[in-house]
Amino acid sequence: MSKYWLVGAAWGGVDHQDQKFIEQGIWMLGWTEGQQPAQYQKASEIQTGDRIAIKRMKGQGQTGIRILHLGIIKGVILETNKVICTVDWVATDLNRNIEESRGCFKSIHGPFEHDSWVEKVFCL
Repeated sequence: MSKYWLVGAAWGGVDHQDQKFIEQGIWMLGWTEGQQPAQYQKASEIQTGDRIAIKRMKGQGQTGIRILHLGIIKGVILETNKVICTVDWVATDLNRNIEESRGCFKSIHGPFEHDSWVEKVFCL
């Protein structure tokens, strides 16, 4: 069964990588295992067939998140001290407003079970 992951693409909170990821058909965790072991461990659980959504924070004082791109994981590379996923980006440049962030402020969150919130985030 596919799992659902919300991921970031702004390294250091400001260096946006999402357009490069879309063009290259990838998503990559911006941290090495040594820098952020908990996030690296979580990212290394992503599997082929899982669903992925790139999110972005709305900005100062605003609640919720924006969903920018949706994809399906085609493969995961772990041999580089980075987590690199090959992705089939099935919907891009969405700018979807999600009022409830569920605390998704770090680089990776999940896996989420299918529920009404996941439907709002991942629906095509």
